[in-house]
Amino acid sequence: MLIKMIPEIGHYALIVALLMACVQAVLPLAGAATRRPLWMAYARPMAAGQLAFLLIAYGCLTASYMLDDFSVVNVANNANSLLPWYYKFSAVWGNHEGSVLLWSLILGVWTFAVGCFSRGLPPDMVARVLGVMGLVSVGFLAFVLITSNPFERSLPNIPADGADLNPLLQDVGLIIHPPMLYMGYVGFSVVFAFAIAALLGGRLDSAWTRWVRPWTNIAWAFLTVGIALGSWWAYYELGWGGWWFWDPVENASLLPWLAGTALIHSLAVTEKRGTFKSWTVLLAITTFSLSLMGTFLVRSGVLTSVHAFANDPSRGLFILVLLGITVGLSLLIFALRAPRVSQPGGFNWVSRDALLLVNNILLVVMTVTVLLGTVYPLLLDALNLGKISVGPPYFNALFVPLTVLLCVFMGLGPSARWKRMAGRELLTRLWIAGLGALVIGVAAPLVYTGQWNLKASLGLVAALWLVLSLVRDLWGKTSRAGSRLGALKRLTPAYWGMVLGHLGLAVTIIGVALVSNYSVERNVRMNVGDRVEVNGIGFHMTALDERRGPNYVSDAATIEVTREGASASFEMHPEKRLYIARGMPMTQVALRPGLFHDLYVAMGEELDDGSWALRVQIKPFVRWLWLGALLMAAGGIIAVADRRYRRRLSVREPEPVVTAREANAS
Repeated sequence: MLIKMIPEIGHYALIVALLMACVQAVLPLAGAATRRPLWMAYARPMAAGQLAFLLIAYGCLTASYMLDDFSVVNVANNANSLLPWYYKFSAVWGNHEGSVLLWSLILGVWTFAVGCFSRGLPPDMVARVLGVMGLVSVGFLAFVLITSNPFERSLPNIPADGADLNPLLQDVGLIIHPPMLYMGYVGFSVVFAFAIAALLGGRLDSAWTRWVRPWTNIAWAFLTVGIALGSWWAYYELGWGGWWFWDPVENASLLPWLAGTALIHSLAVTEKRGTFKSWTVLLAITTFSLSLMGTFLVRSGVLTSVHAFANDPSRGLFILVLLGITVGLSLLIFALRAPRVSQPGGFNWVSRDALLLVNNILLVVMTVTVLLGTVYPLLLDALNLGKISVGPPYFNALFVPLTVLLCVFMGLGPSARWKRMAGRELLTRLWIAGLGALVIGVAAPLVYTGQWNLKASLGLVAALWLVLSLVRDLWGKTSRAGSRLGALKRLTPAYWGMVLGHLGLAVTIIGVALVSNYSVERNVRMNVGDRVEVNGIGFHMTALDERRGPNYVSDAATIEVTREGASASFEMHPEKRLYIARGMPMTQVALRPGLFHDLYVAMGEELDDGSWALRVQIKPFVRWLWLGALLMAAGGIIAVADRRYRRRLSVREPEPVVTAREANAS
């Protein structure tokens, strides 16, 4: 009997979680406003209780999937008795209702974490932060219960079996990609809550930036990994061989990442110099608002995409209202309170302050560029002004030059001083790095292929400039010490995080430049015994077999691959699968990964004479795309280990004062 009631238990747990979120949202904020410690003290217990009941609800939905309870509409629409258990587990979030429940659960985890790791913060700040996060939880839990109940029953008409999970989602990448992406999306709610709490409390000082920087870095790192996993999944699962398509839903995850990157740099200036305060708060609000907008795009039905879930207008309207309220109220609070917490500060236009400001402006322009290209066609369609398509040519024409320009200023920043610096001194420090990047970047395509390629050279020069400027900065920071090794050990984790972040971007740019300009693709027709050669690599189809999986049947080819000058060969096994429950065909790509190139074979359709259409591709340096993303994420995590973020902070900490000696120090 208890097993049959699992969905009801989950439903009631969601209701209790919503009630606790309401208490968490109202009492702590009211207590902070009226200086009532007892009311403020409700924040942490309500956050813990909300998480506990969200875990119960999520556990109940997972149990319904594992037990094949097809009386639950969500399970019947997205699972099947033949589905392997690990895909049943991931099917919980492989649909609209389950993904929003996961979103709410992760928000509960972040809220609980803030409660646990904020013992050194003033009680009123903790109450405001947790209260704001409680308000966000109220909105999403109400959304789940009103429009997206994952526990809805189909009694008494229970289907004999489920419709199965979308074959596109039956992949290990989709087991880990959405949770990572949501950890990033939702993590920025912490930064948003700290920003609103600072505005309400009138406290936006260096101590505040040290509270908020670790949360920003962790959320940004999760989002970076989530985007990289999505790119990796699109590369091998869709069978097209592409790693980024400027799909509107892909753009929806890129937007908060760009704004979050600007926020990280702005926080550095606010902490060190006490300036850019209003800019920092506005970026915090913008980053979380863009995260909410990404949720709206995926779940509103306004987009047709392999990533999109919902097509119910009522759901889209609910999220749009929630987005409007969040953005509208936060901007109203910003307009009313920002003048009270802002602090003017001067700096020379040749200084690290100025370079970081230019970086932020470029990142914001890039964000607006992607936002316009994503939303403008939707607005025209919604207003019945016609349909237009904005594709890769628009994004590449604007985004790529902006990225190169961003790299120029990123390379200058670490070597510049705070507040003021002589332009000639900065030029003296970096002219060798700039010349080296230019010479190597221009010559590398000639060495690689024997022909010069402008686009590839541009990307390589930008990436090498980032790397060589970092090397010059490291050399300068250790040149005056007795032992270089000892000097390297004394550099802070925050500095090493910056180095890894910039290095990761350089590695990604190298991957983008080379795979975009030097990929080789051939569409071939092959049958057993046929052989083709692509760039000196031979592909020989030696067998074609029928196979059966747990919930699919497939035609699987065996391709023997030989290389020029190599005695050994290896086999690749592309498949064309047919998923039984949905009757949906899928391509299972065969990959031979490598640090310097991938071999990629995808089966198309069977042709009239019994042969098969195959796509054979050689993708140089494509792994560097994701290696760079992992380096960037590692940099964000390492920066959090800086000890200045772990020390207990006083209730009122003085603003940073930059002395003449500090301003002139390297």
